[in-house]
Order: sequence, then C-alpha cells, then structure tokens
Amino acid sequence: MAVPIPASHRRLLTDPIVAHLATLLPDGRPQVNPVWCDYDGTYVRVNAADDRQKTRNMRRRGFATVFLADGPYFWMEIRGRVIHSTTEGAMDHMHSMAKKYTGRDTYTPIRAGEVRVMFTIEPERVVTFGH
Repeated sequence: MAVPIPASHRRLLTDPIVAHLATLLPDGRPQVNPVWCDYDGTYVRVNAADDRQKTRNMRRRGFATVFLADGPYFWMEIRGRVIHSTTEGAMDHMHSMAKKYTGRDTYTPIRAGEVRVMFTIEPERVVTFGH
C-alpha cells in the first residue's frame, strides 16, 4: 500500500519543479538525474528514454528515490518501489509533462526515433522538511 504524500508538500509534485531521481547502478553506487515527474494522487510517475542508464537501473533494481525541493528549506524525499513500466502511452505522458514544465502542448524528442518509458513508483517512505 502506498504511503500518502502529505498535503503540506503535495505542491512539490503538482508545480513544475524539476525532481532528482536516484537509482542504483549495477555496482550498487547511486546515480542521480534531474527528471520531470507527476503525481496521480497515489503514485509518482517519471519518464525516461528506453536506452538510458536510469531506465536500466529501475528495471533491474525495482527501486527509486524522487527528491523535490523548492529552495533549501522546503523539500520532500519519496523512496519507493517501481511497480510498473510501459512504453504504451509513455509519449502521451511526456506531452502532458511538457505542458506542465514548459507550457508547450507537445514534447519534442531530442533524438529521432527515441522510445519513451513511463515508470510508476509506489511511495513506501516519504520524508519532508519545511512548512
């Protein structure tokens, strides 16, 4: 069962704040990347190109941490399990996130033929700071 996101910090997921996604490399070291994310009321969703290291990390390890901050004194860390990944609807998801983060209606892939993967993360632990 997903741990709820506190109402006090929910805007970190709904506002266009770039998140930092931490995953584990094959040798156990962390990898951290800036990502766009959204929240459906239960799960956090992130999106990555199919051939990226973070994609391989989430598929192999099944865990991810999402960190969002609005300045140094208001932040949230969401540790969770990757419960689903799919290419189906992933580009539509990127279009909706492009609207959220850039105001544009469509996401323009950086590389021709880029395949996107949408990951659904179930929050297992949420740590917050600030009011």
